[in-house]
Amino acid sequence: MKKLYVAGIGPGDARNMTAACREAIEDCDVMVGYSKYVELVAPLFPDKRILDTPMTREVERCRMALELACRGETVAMICSGDAGVYGMAGLICELAAEYEPVEIEVVAGVTAALAGAAVLGAPLTHDFAVISLSDLLTPWEVIERRLEHAAAADFCLALYNPSSRSRHDYLEKACAILRRHKPAQTVCGLVRNIGRAGQSDAILTLEELSQTSVDMFTTVFIGSSQTRIIGGRMVTPRGYRLD
Repeated sequence: MKKLYVAGIGPGDARNMTAACREAIEDCDVMVGYSKYVELVAPLFPDKRILDTPMTREVERCRMALELACRGETVAMICSGDAGVYGMAGLICELAAEYEPVEIEVVAGVTAALAGAAVLGAPLTHDFAVISLSDLLTPWEVIERRLEHAAAADFCLALYNPSSRSRHDYLEKACAILRRHKPAQTVCGLVRNIGRAGQSDAILTLEELSQTSVDMFTTVFIGSSQTRIIGGRMVTPRGYRLD
């Protein structure tokens, strides 16, 4: 059976790449992926053939991977973080029906919410929600509604794609929505370039966060009413009795 792996490479460094992902790439004949993500892992697999496309060419990239698999090549479609969290797993599954049968194996990876949370401490120990602030594929009105309801339900939040050159004020807008249900002193955190060169992080309040500049390589964490700073770490207690 022709084989197509859809593999999450994690944040981008070798330490956070799962053994299953590494095995999938080692097994493949060709890697396919977004140019910047391919650049992160290409040095680890110098003998692999690589095909890449720039951002916004996701459909083309997935069709390329499926066509290669249909020709008999073992393909690894690589995605940052986890392939099923804002990755290509869903799109591959949608498009696969248009092609002859291919064995598709989705390989889980370490998504930014988990890798970033580990840097900050333990902000996601209790219930949490993950929301992308990118309105490229989701209308802002839908994102706003999701933020509103998640904040009202007192979830901890991990925010992906919080800002870009064309969306420079989106995190500020999101914070204004969250402030309807969360106090200004809510504990928040951010991590930039998780697991990559130049990684940086900060713990701050929701009020401070609303005035902070970030980019699309930053993952933002918003605490719940129970989140606090313990020993310099952002922690959301699960509620265990400590006596």
